[in-house]
Amino acid sequence: MALFLILTALAAAAFGYRFWAKRQARARLLASGLTAAEWDILGQEVPLLAHLPVELRGKLEGKINLFLDQVELIGCNGLEVTEEMELSIAAQACLLVVNTDAWYDTLRTVLVYPGAFKSKQIIHDGVVAHERIVVRTGESWARGPVVLSWQHSQEQAQDHRDGNNVVLHEFAHQLDNLSGDTDGTPVLGQDQDFGKWGRAFNAAFDRHVTAVGHGWTTVIDAYGAEGPEEFFAVAVEIFFERPEALHADEPEIYAQLAELFQLRPLEWVKA
Repeated sequence: MALFLILTALAAAAFGYRFWAKRQARARLLASGLTAAEWDILGQEVPLLAHLPVELRGKLEGKINLFLDQVELIGCNGLEVTEEMELSIAAQACLLVVNTDAWYDTLRTVLVYPGAFKSKQIIHDGVVAHERIVVRTGESWARGPVVLSWQHSQEQAQDHRDGNNVVLHEFAHQLDNLSGDTDGTPVLGQDQDFGKWGRAFNAAFDRHVTAVGHGWTTVIDAYGAEGPEEFFAVAVEIFFERPEALHADEPEIYAQLAELFQLRPLEWVKA
């Protein structure tokens, strides 16, 4: 009995130490910064960050370092992952969580293809499941991995005012899934009202589906009509890259996303 108690105590102590060491390592990474050379790379690859308020830059640096410590970026189809790729993808992923406690807890891998890649898609017609091959520029799987085309990731990050950004899109899906389902409703902020979120997004999604069905031009990409989860992801792209347009056309969506991310990109572009 005494031996059992001793072994139990040792096991508990070992577990406690590992937990403590992990928390200490996380804290060190979050407190660490980027070099001037790394910021030069980000300036070229993700010019959107030039608008980020100074008080958020330290947070972004620490979260980029935490992300790159946790997540392995793997090149596919012969692609060699470079520092530029790592910093660009990590910075954009971390922009979504820079001012909140949300984190990609289960993500361990990002697969990076040179360009668009083929993916299997399962379609259910109510009776039979059909499989087809589609060409994609990005994918997000529940609990990871994220799959990206580097060509599109780089081009869209560098053209940061067009409202298209596959990295922001796929990592928005990752955040969405933290609620347990990728359904367009992520884990909301502590003081955020679920009812207000639902009313704003449901009404905006219905308007969007109607507009797309009529062939009307919308500020939110037509792909958002595919479902609430895609509407949320494309709205996130617009929120960061064209906040003025989103605020003008869908002010309640802008307001809800501003609460979710605790960010006000409309103020950045006006500064």
